[in-house]
Amino acid sequence: MSQNSLKLGVVMDTIADLAYKKDSTLAMLWAAQDRGYSLHYMEQQDLFLNAGQAYARIRPLTVHRDPVRWFTLGEADARPLAELDAILMRKDPPVDLEFTNAIHLLGFAEREGVLVVNPTRALLECNEKLFAQQFPQCCPPSLVASNVDVLRAFHAEHGDVIFKPLDGMGGTGIFHITPDGRNLGAVLEQLTLQGRRQIMAQRYLPAIKDGDTRILLVDGEPVPYGLARIPSAGETRGNLAAGGRGVSRELTARDHWLIQQIQPMIREKNLMFVGLDVIGDYITEINVTSPTCVREIDDQRGTDIAGLLLDAIERRLA
Repeated sequence: MSQNSLKLGVVMDTIADLAYKKDSTLAMLWAAQDRGYSLHYMEQQDLFLNAGQAYARIRPLTVHRDPVRWFTLGEADARPLAELDAILMRKDPPVDLEFTNAIHLLGFAEREGVLVVNPTRALLECNEKLFAQQFPQCCPPSLVASNVDVLRAFHAEHGDVIFKPLDGMGGTGIFHITPDGRNLGAVLEQLTLQGRRQIMAQRYLPAIKDGDTRILLVDGEPVPYGLARIPSAGETRGNLAAGGRGVSRELTARDHWLIQQIQPMIREKNLMFVGLDVIGDYITEINVTSPTCVREIDDQRGTDIAGLLLDAIERRLA
């Protein structure tokens, strides 16, 4: 199969609503189109299963490097997903029931021979907050609980604590509770839905002032530069979606040690595109659903991260 005849599907959020200046999926689509791939667009609700076979209402897609008009979509056509060579699953969290159902449907396509990036089994197994907890030597003191007394005890022990939902992204729902415990009760009631929902607590890391660094791994290998997302004044969240600014930096010896701790499992699960969130000396999350920051690192460092991913896809398909 010649690389320029590859049929690449993408499942994503509505393309008209993406942030043209920084969207990582757009970088992947540009790179694929430059290689001569044909692009096939789907949203989550386009997927369906018929007599045990995975289908979707698929639209041919052309992407443009134009901030006013960055895409052209053709007419939707219901087709088997097995017609595609590979599918990028780039739907943003939350990882809710509809997301999980979409992953199950893509699993049928996988069994029919389509390469899904990232693999569906890994997407189902690797909650972005919980996955990192398999490497406690890499994480700050952390707790996952729904019981308010257990969560209060963690705050009493550590004093300065971040509380966050298990299914959020972009810094949504993150609360910093200082040693005085102000608003602790209200925050725990809201996040745990009165004790019915598991949430995460982590000891606050003052190193956040220097940024929450996104480190990207492509087919298990790190991109040599990360993106430090530095919080805006008065913020504890570095997420770009929460107003942080992104500054690329070289990976440190500690970063490489953290990567070495998780690499064997990343490779075992065939995870092809992974984003680590590192604050100071610690991993806080391992992102596997739709990691971002490709454009910012490429723009500042001249890298071609999407190209590395496509090289990995071509190796798998070969």
